[in-house]
Amino acid sequence: MHWKPSKVFYGWWIVSGCLILGLFSGVYHYGFTAMFEPIADELGWSYTQISFGVSLSAVESGILGPVAGILADRWGPRRLIFGGVIISTVGLLLLSRATSLAMFYGGFAVMGIGSSFTIFPVQLTAVANWFRRKIGIANGIAVSGIGFGGFLVPVVVGLIDMYDWRMTLVILALGMLVLRLPASLLFRHKPEQYGYLPDGQAEVPVTVDKQPSRSQAVEVDVKTKQAIKSSTFWLIGLGFIYTFIVTNAIAYHVMPYLSSIGIARSASSLVATAIPVISIGGRFGLGWLGDKLDKRLVTAGTFAMLGLGTLCFAYVSSAGTWLLVLFLILYGIGYGGSITLRPSLVREYFGRSKFGTLFGLTTGIAWIGNMTGPVLAGWAYDNWGTYQGIWFIFAGLSIPALIAILAIRPIRTAVKLADKASP
Repeated sequence: MHWKPSKVFYGWWIVSGCLILGLFSGVYHYGFTAMFEPIADELGWSYTQISFGVSLSAVESGILGPVAGILADRWGPRRLIFGGVIISTVGLLLLSRATSLAMFYGGFAVMGIGSSFTIFPVQLTAVANWFRRKIGIANGIAVSGIGFGGFLVPVVVGLIDMYDWRMTLVILALGMLVLRLPASLLFRHKPEQYGYLPDGQAEVPVTVDKQPSRSQAVEVDVKTKQAIKSSTFWLIGLGFIYTFIVTNAIAYHVMPYLSSIGIARSASSLVATAIPVISIGGRFGLGWLGDKLDKRLVTAGTFAMLGLGTLCFAYVSSAGTWLLVLFLILYGIGYGGSITLRPSLVREYFGRSKFGTLFGLTTGIAWIGNMTGPVLAGWAYDNWGTYQGIWFIFAGLSIPALIAILAIRPIRTAVKLADKASP
């Protein structure tokens, strides 16, 4: 049966699927900080040991992320996401039954496999295939689901207080199946298969013996080998190692840190909630701004905000809790913007034909930060008795990351024409 394009561009349905998938990722990602202390109290493990489980999952995602991107380019996202949701659910259930470090790490290992096929390399490959001119705002909406998941952190805290951390993980697993599996069915591979071109334009035949008109736009198309040989590829990957280090360290240690400086658990849970909620403004606003201005400059601005926000976070223990407000504004907006702009940079500098592969590879590089950030923060507290020193170090890392992003340049390559989108 021939597909008839609807009045609503189908790309926005894919974006909505990303929102739903991200919602539960956000609940787990931001809510796990509330489980640190209960797990440590029940099982007697150190923060470093608990953090290692998070990093183990990150190691797998870093290794499998490029593979997932390659498969997304070849097979499309739907089958990958569907299977990844099932595997992630099994991982959560295994984690809820852990009584030893081996079982604990095993649950994270299974989750890492599932997450590799449901997180951004696969989701945003679909978005990149369906959008070009509106890629910034489309990415901004697509990655906002994780931010909205932050609204549910108090629910996670309440579930832990009402039941325990184990039952909370079981509830999250069941919720994942109910909402994420249907959302996976919304995904489609490339718009040309359904009578579209990126941004919702109808396919229009191009006359090859004529000069391109002003109604046509030029789109880059960089091949994988050419991209990997370029400094642009490595600078994007290296720059975003920083964001993964600082954002994942703070996400998993925000409540333990605030508790260590005398802030009540109820108040620290509100801070943990506020981070992803405020990040939504950065995801939307800076994603839109990236469509209007130089994406490099906007991205560099997000790194500066992350660094300054982390510096404020470090000084909360000595200067007072009023700095939390400044931290939340700077860090939250910078964090949200950096998430949106990373895929937008890859789409702009490399094109879409190999987006999944190249975004997955840059994610694999950046995932080094995800592996190391939480463990470094846990190690610092276990050995120094305070988090402040590690926050200072993380704040300083924003400077080389900012310089790396400002240094990226377009790659000289052949270009192809993309017809002008309909108004």
